Amino acid sequence: MISPRNGVVVRVESPTEQRNPRTTDIDRVPTIDVLRMINDEDRTVPSAVAEALPELARAVDLGVTSIMSGGRVHYVGAGTSGRLATLDAAELVPTFNAPSDWFVAHHAGGSEALVRAVEEVEDSSGAAQIRRHATGKDLVVGVTASGRTPFVIGALQEAQALGAHTVLVSNNASVPFAADVLVALNTGPEVIAGSTRMKAGSAQKLVLTSFSTAVMIKLGRTYSNLMVSMRATNAKLRGRTIRILHEATGQPEDACEQALADAAGDLKVALVHLLSGEPTERAAAALEDTKGHVRNALDRLAG
Repeated sequence: MISPRNGVVVRVESPTEQRNPRTTDIDRVPTIDVLRMINDEDRTVPSAVAEALPELARAVDLGVTSIMSGGRVHYVGAGTSGRLATLDAAELVPTFNAPSDWFVAHHAGGSEALVRAVEEVEDSSGAAQIRRHATGKDLVVGVTASGRTPFVIGALQEAQALGAHTVLVSNNASVPFAADVLVALNTGPEVIAGSTRMKAGSAQKLVLTSFSTAVMIKLGRTYSNLMVSMRATNAKLRGRTIRILHEATGQPEDACEQALADAAGDLKVALVHLLSGEPTERAAAALEDTKGHVRNALDRLAG
């Protein structure tokens, strides 16, 4: 990798930089075969993620602990990795009604780099970002295909200096940084050598989505597989809220509508009220005591 500004050369030793022997003729085959080659390689991604699930579970537990103790989860990445991390963090607010500061994304180059490539920003350290925004209560998750991106590694080193836990998500198991948890994704050589927006990016997307969703589940932002933390801000979402209450409780829709009205539109309060049979006020108090965790609130009322 040669920088046009300073001529510095860095040779990245990573499986994602190697040539893929299965796609060497990709520029000579019909279009349908180009797509088949890409699709065949994409099929290997879920298996690579499956192999890393034990480590990912450890990362989830660290994320839950951080948030429950008043900390936050920080994503750090550059290029494709940073864009995927930013997208994942942004989607947690509308999906789970999560506080906007629970997950914070730090993308090398800032908002400008989200929509276009910005030269050399990944070669700067992300330490200043973490020093400014993180504390020892937090979890810092670095995402990098090569495992050596200076922006990510610098951020993780600073996080450890602050006493925060660290997770490194990498498509290269041979990384120079010892994080508390290494989520290694063995996606191998890309269809186009070094194009890590392909298999590496797909694997990172699966890991980030699984990680954040699992954290939300463990924090009680769902009941069963229902999005009970959502806020009904338009007609479509109000209809979805009634459907969720009906599916979760088996109560008629008119009873669900009344429960929601009695709960001032708070889906969780209405749900705990309908499931426990307790008054709305007691349901709200139980949720307050259990930090909004529906099953824990129901256990408290049953006890």
